[in-house]
Amino acid sequence: MDKVPITVRGFAALEEELKHRQQVERQRIIQAIAEARALGDLSENAEYHAAKEAQSHNEGRVLELESMISRAEIIDVSKLSGNKIKFGATVKLVDEDTEEEKTYQIVGEPEADVRSGRVSITSPIARALIGKGVGDTVEVTTPGGGKSYEVVGVQYGG
Repeated sequence: MDKVPITVRGFAALEEELKHRQQVERQRIIQAIAEARALGDLSENAEYHAAKEAQSHNEGRVLELESMISRAEIIDVSKLSGNKIKFGATVKLVDEDTEEEKTYQIVGEPEADVRSGRVSITSPIARALIGKGVGDTVEVTTPGGGKSYEVVGVQYGG
């Protein structure tokens, strides 16, 4: 199994979700199944089927989280430094067409959330940025076509 890089914050979030699913959700679903069973005929009991489906979804996610946690390679980005872009870097870019500024942190796949400015190390933009520095131009092929960005800032920490 390949190790998956992840930040300290991302790893903590995975552990927190796993704990919640095991200790809170699991108990809530067991209670919902018991209440639905008490209603009688299980073959036409929508509440029972919904609760069993929720149980299946929750247990699947628990297995997924346990797998991600076991494969995680935790990287403390607060200890990283340098002027070249690598995992954990927070990168400020300027779109060369629109002059729009964007800031992204390169993180592990399980913690990626583009709306929050965190892009996966495996994403096209992160792959294009790795090894670059301030002043470099990167070409990124996106679903909407090619984009050209200038790197205007690279920082590590937090």
